[in-house]
Amino acid sequence: MSWNFKDWYRHRILENESIPDDLWKKTLAQLGFLRGLSPIELKRLRECVTLFLHAKQISGAHGLIVTEEMHVVIAAQACILILNLDLDYYDGWVEIIVYPGEFIRDYEYADEAGVVHHASEPVSGESWLGGPVILSWEDAAAVGAGVGYNVVIHEFAHKLDMLNGDANGSPPLHAGMSQQAWSEVFSKAYADFCVEVDAVEAMIIDSHIEHDIDPGLGSYIDPYAAESPAEFFAVMSEAFFEMPLVVKIHFSAVYEQLALFYRQDPAQRWIES
Repeated sequence: MSWNFKDWYRHRILENESIPDDLWKKTLAQLGFLRGLSPIELKRLRECVTLFLHAKQISGAHGLIVTEEMHVVIAAQACILILNLDLDYYDGWVEIIVYPGEFIRDYEYADEAGVVHHASEPVSGESWLGGPVILSWEDAAAVGAGVGYNVVIHEFAHKLDMLNGDANGSPPLHAGMSQQAWSEVFSKAYADFCVEVDAVEAMIIDSHIEHDIDPGLGSYIDPYAAESPAEFFAVMSEAFFEMPLVVKIHFSAVYEQLALFYRQDPAQRWIES
């Protein structure tokens, strides 16, 4: 029998560090997208969360005190993406910074004339290549509304996307998956979605309707997905776990690729639960 240091080390962590049963049950009740996980999957998720919390440093910003409950809620949402993958997918960085609510992101961009502008905007999450994940606790805790919104899943999907470098909507695929199929499916779905978003926005403007842009679209996918291929992948990952039947019905080819990548079928879980 071969000796594997990584397995031994993880086994020691699981033996010596544990999530209290009452806290784990409370977390499962709070995170509705975990509905339908089998006992074996729940055991694996709990182990993944334990190992994740050992490996990562979660700290509060702007005076926020991050409790044990908050640690577990954040970790469970992050680990659902790698439930059937491996914690190694989150290697190469350590820190998660949690703000009480939205925080300000400063950035630069160049206009069509090449002039560089400085801008700032409130955001609920951010992922840095090789650096931390930054989250708004108000948004991280706002799960279960059934609208497909999950800032933790969104930002950790970016982390998976960044395994190939800058986020571009194309994470490293498993052996047996087709890069051509992935690119064709996501490119077409993204292009169609952008056309739909533009059409709805034009209709709203023409009608002089005041709105928070949530046109709903035919698919109920967050219009923010039209920002870039990277955001499309992250938003679709949110929806894949939070409202899988919607993705499977309206974006069946995308759902198939995500099921292959995450090695999960959340729609089937919802049907059977």
